[in-house]
Amino acid sequence: MSHTFVTRQRFLLVFLLFLHTMNTYMDRVAISSAKLDMQEDISGLTDERMGLAFGIFAVGYALFQIPAGWFSDKAGPRLALTIVVIAWSIFTAWTGFVYTAIALIVVRFLFGVGEAGAYPGAARAMYSWLPARERGLGLGIFHSGARVGAAVCLVLMPMLIDLIGWRMTFVANALIGVVWGLAWWFWYRDDPRDHPLVNDAEADLIEKGIEEEKATESTVPYIQVVTSGNVLLAMFQYIASNFTFFISISWMQPYVSETYGEDKAWMASLPLLSGAVALWLSGYMVTALHKRGMPVLSRRLPAMIGFALGAIGLLLTTQAVEMNSVWVLILSYSLALFGVEMTLSPSWAFCIDIGGSRSGAVSAAMNMMGNMGAAVSAIVFPIFVSSVTLPFFAPETGTANSFFVLAAALNVAACVAWVFMNPRREMKEISPGALKARLTFFALMILVVVAIVIHVRFPQAYLWMFD
Repeated sequence: MSHTFVTRQRFLLVFLLFLHTMNTYMDRVAISSAKLDMQEDISGLTDERMGLAFGIFAVGYALFQIPAGWFSDKAGPRLALTIVVIAWSIFTAWTGFVYTAIALIVVRFLFGVGEAGAYPGAARAMYSWLPARERGLGLGIFHSGARVGAAVCLVLMPMLIDLIGWRMTFVANALIGVVWGLAWWFWYRDDPRDHPLVNDAEADLIEKGIEEEKATESTVPYIQVVTSGNVLLAMFQYIASNFTFFISISWMQPYVSETYGEDKAWMASLPLLSGAVALWLSGYMVTALHKRGMPVLSRRLPAMIGFALGAIGLLLTTQAVEMNSVWVLILSYSLALFGVEMTLSPSWAFCIDIGGSRSGAVSAAMNMMGNMGAAVSAIVFPIFVSSVTLPFFAPETGTANSFFVLAAALNVAACVAWVFMNPRREMKEISPGALKARLTFFALMILVVVAIVIHVRFPQAYLWMFD
């Protein structure tokens, strides 16, 4: 049976995934809003330990990205996303029942493990349902759900905490996740042609768009793909992006509250709204440039503009202390977040371009490293505020200026990295010996980095865990 009218169920898919990312960030941000109440209720939960609780989520989230991406590719997004959403919702509810700092850290690690499949599963679903030329805007809308959810959460969560307490707030968030998981299971199909509301014309349009993209899909082994120069640069620039972004959902609200007063805490939500606008704009740019026959520039240009704006915004943020103005801090950080959020849509589109049918696993590798950057960001932020000075920008401790300068430098480096990234670069299979040598080199590099971190400084604040 043929149809001249093309149904638009794929747009409903994007909306469902928009709600999905809203939910992920509502759950993540709830702990930031509940920080002060939790510290009053949980003995020994200092700022350093709270930083570890913020960061350990990103560690669990990062470590299980690749297994979760592989599971999404093998099991299909329908089953995979249903399982991971309900799993992390259970750990969200569990957060409301912890009574010690160590229990909180363990639960937040498990929560991160549970959420690890959220983005790879969504990326795999988009690969199956969206033609390549529509993915840029789709990814922009999809990611903006996270920023809208986080911004709404930073405003509503304090009111909800006042109403039902911080413990039941986590339970309420968990129930939202369970509802979404059930809706996803009943609505979504791994093959859009199997969906009762997708007509043949829409299924043909989707399949044609995927077939066009397969012409550039690599067939080399997965391990070679994720250790290629293209993907390593994608990982690096995503570290820079997450290093800047993660502060907005972890430390920014407590920092604003403690530096400028609790009545200014709501202002921490404003940068997230600017990030949502940036995602829509960037997604539109990616789609428009791709439709005009510029597949490489459609990824590169929005990302480079974004990182340049991110660096400028972060450097301007350091002037807030001198001017003693919360508005300078918020507006400058909003510019920075606007910039780094512009990089998300091209970053994920880049991974889908390279990964093709393995887009879940390839994007998971990038997301894993990005969240390692997020974990480091959350853990070192209070250390930079309390201990790190920097000539001209941070001559005294007590401000986050040294942290913002480091983040700006990472943004500049990421902007340069995009010059060398090309999703259309042909990848040829290398010999087993060359692949083995490459993996050995990376293993040695990781060991060197770990040794340097341990030698230079293992944060004494965290040794309490082993007492």
